[in-house]
Parts: sequence; structure tokens; C-alpha cells
Amino acid sequence: MNGNSKGLNRRDFLKVGGMSTVALTLGTTGLLSLNGASEAMAGSRNTSGGFGGYGPLVKDPNGILDLPRGFQYKIISKTGDPMPNGDLVPAMLDGMAAYKGEKNTTILVRNHENGTNSQYPVNGKNPWSKGAAGGTTALVVTPDRQVIDEYVTNSGTIRNCAGGASTWGTWLTCEETRDLGHGFVFEVNPLEPENEMSKTPIRDMGYFSHEACAVDPSTGIWYLTEDASPSFLYRFTPHDRSQTLGSLQKGGILEAAAIDEISTSSSSQLNSGQKFGIVWKKVKPERAQQDAKDLGCIQFSRLEGAIFSAGTFWFDDTSAGSEDLGRVYRYFPATNILELFYESTSQNELEMPDNITMAPWGDLWIAEDGGGNDRIIGLTPEGKIYTFAENMMNGSEFAGPTFSPDGKTFFVNMQTPGITFAIWGPFARRNTARQRAMGLAAPPAGLAPAVSDKLLAFAEEQGMSRLEAAALERHGMPII
Repeated sequence: MNGNSKGLNRRDFLKVGGMSTVALTLGTTGLLSLNGASEAMAGSRNTSGGFGGYGPLVKDPNGILDLPRGFQYKIISKTGDPMPNGDLVPAMLDGMAAYKGEKNTTILVRNHENGTNSQYPVNGKNPWSKGAAGGTTALVVTPDRQVIDEYVTNSGTIRNCAGGASTWGTWLTCEETRDLGHGFVFEVNPLEPENEMSKTPIRDMGYFSHEACAVDPSTGIWYLTEDASPSFLYRFTPHDRSQTLGSLQKGGILEAAAIDEISTSSSSQLNSGQKFGIVWKKVKPERAQQDAKDLGCIQFSRLEGAIFSAGTFWFDDTSAGSEDLGRVYRYFPATNILELFYESTSQNELEMPDNITMAPWGDLWIAEDGGGNDRIIGLTPEGKIYTFAENMMNGSEFAGPTFSPDGKTFFVNMQTPGITFAIWGPFARRNTARQRAMGLAAPPAGLAPAVSDKLLAFAEEQGMSRLEAAALERHGMPII
């Protein structure tokens, strides 16, 4: 599945991305009367993937969203529609997260990637910056997928692209810009919309073109992606790691990822061209990207989505790889290992991965942003891919994929003309063991680390994956 995976050593790895002398490069919406549910009736596109795949897509007679047989969608919000207070639903729907609300409701917090001008701006009452049309809204959705409230939660920001959910019920919305003094992360509490916190930038999380972020619940450390070219992978260690409301506003340390030269040179037996030790180098928040360049940190092509699940941080590089179609990486904080898990070499497989989420049963779900009819792609622990949904409104990207807390509804946005969908059907049940397996899964065959028979026997005897055993050996554990 990876055109560059065969026999890559460290030098080859650098060539793939276009090596510079100072940095390591890993690569470079159914409007009209469609307010009810629509179930596709007949179809053609074939999908695959074994566990996690749902069979071929069937054509939507409304020409909006093709889904596998047995699945239905409902449009629950549209740009330009009135909200309860009379304001109109803003444009440019993007990143999103789902939280458990009262009476089994789901609270969605949704980004709007508006700039300074928009026909449908975020009209807040307590903006951070007047004239900025971006921000966030919230939707309260009942178990039967009815929206009973919709309101602004953050305003006066610009290009709110993605972000990440905290462990304490808030949403971090990220500005994807460095224009007009914008380029920060803001924390939004959907239960206290437009409070003072929502208009206070967390400056220590950096001034750069933010994309997504995700927190490691075991440590309280955040990982952030940058949507720029080049872009860098950052981590933010809060001074207060209690993971409570207000803790991030106390500041912290920002660092960028770099290759661990020493450990890399000693791990050739593990095919280290695809697995690297990582060190973190401190950068100044106000000049994060420049410091990362100067310190020789890893230059990516253009980082996008991020999610933390079962001890593993997943992120994607939307235009990296030999065919510029995108890569999916995973990082293991416990061992400081960065791994290239999947690289697309065909548009039919995956084209330009963007926002990502972890399905309750343990598959990684990826929203494409490749132009044309974008899709929701599933990636299994076995490295297989399948298509779950295809957008039939040409040129409109998917964004903000997320599941309701009970796992029964999948919510996703179509950025333009601006639609939020609720999708339901015979989803697999929650499977925490499989989620963990996704973190420990071997990469696709061409990307798997080379392990000895002795190491493989040790892994089987100890009941661990070969990747776990390889990581332990790499960090000095004697294999007997």
C-alpha cells in the first residue's frame, strides 16, 4: 500500500519528502425539502475491508450522500437557516465534537471556518475580535436526532478549522491563520457559551496556523498539528495537568517533534526507515514555526486531522507521499516512536485525508478533502480501507466526523453549501479491545518493521503484539 515502503533506510526516507539540510521531511450539501431522512435504494461502488466495512454504497435518489444499504441520513442543520434566537446558521462548517448532554441528548460543538467577511458570519454577543466572522456554534440533539437548540458558543475568531475535545467537556477551537493578529487556540464550554474563557487565547499553545489537537488522557499533554507548508507537529505540556476547567489558561511548555538521531542509528534491525524515535525541542509560542525550522524539527507537507485513542496519537499529512495523496501516522508517547502507518498511492484508496475520528469499534475514520466526490474512508487495524460514505455534491468537502457518546449516530459536516448530517444504521458495537488493537496494530505489510524469529516468539509467549515487543527491544529491554 506504500509505494516507498520497500527497503527504505533513513536516507531514503528523507529523499521521499525532499530533504533539506536543516530539517527532516516526512512528506510534504440536499437542500430544498430534504429535512427528513433519506435512505439510498440502489448502488454500485464496491467497498472492502472485512471487519468494519459495510458493503457497497447505494445511490442516493436525492443525489446528496451515498451510504451502504441499511444506513440513513438526516440533515439536521443548514447554513442560512434560522436558529432559535433568529440568527442564521453560519457558513463554512468544519471541525466538530460530540458530548453527552442532559436527558440522553448529544451536544455538538461545531467550527465555522469563516474569515473576516461572510454572507453568514458567526454573530456572537461577546466576540474576541470585531469584524472576524468565524467562531463556533453548538447543537443540542435528541436521541431521535431532533435539534432542540442551536446557539453561538465562540465568536470574533478567524478560520476556525479543526480542534479537539478535552477530557472535561470543553472544545478547543483552532484558528488556521496567522493574519490580522489571529492564529491561536481558544477553549469553548458549550454549557457556558461566549463566556470570558471563550474569548481568551491560550497563547502558550502557540501562534501559528493551527489545525487539530488531541489530549493524552493519561498525562494531560496535548498534541497539535499545523496546516501550513512546511508544517510541524507540536506538543503542549500544561503547567497544570489536572485536566480541569481553567487548567489550560495557566499556560505551559510548547515543543516541536524532531528525530532522535542517536536512537535511529541503533535500530536498523527494526527497519527504522519507517519507525523513528522522537525527541521534543522547546519552541517559543510566539515564533513556533520559525523556531521549529531553526532547530531542525521534522517538516511535514501539510498536517491536518488528529485524534488520541487507546494510548496512541493518530494524525495525517494530507498531501504527503510519493503520489501526493496523503499519509496516516501514529505516535506512541510511551515509547516516543513515530510510525508511518499508511500511505495512499491511488485516488481510489484515499485522496487527501483531512479530519479524522476513531469509530467506537476501533477503525479510524477519515474525511477526504481531495476535490470531486469526497468520501468517508475507514482504515482497519489490519491496514485495509473501505468507503462508508460518498458526497455526491461535487467539490464539497467532508469535515468534523464524530460519533454520539452512545455510538449510535455518526455526525459529519459538508462544508459548503453548509450541511450537518446525522447518520445511523447497523453500526458495529463499541469495542474497546479493538480500539486498543488499532493502536498496537501492525502497519500494512510493506510498512511493518522487520523482526527476528526470536523476537516474534518472545511476543507470542508474552501475549503482546510484535510492535510492542519491537518497541521494548528498541529501548534496551533484553529479549531472552
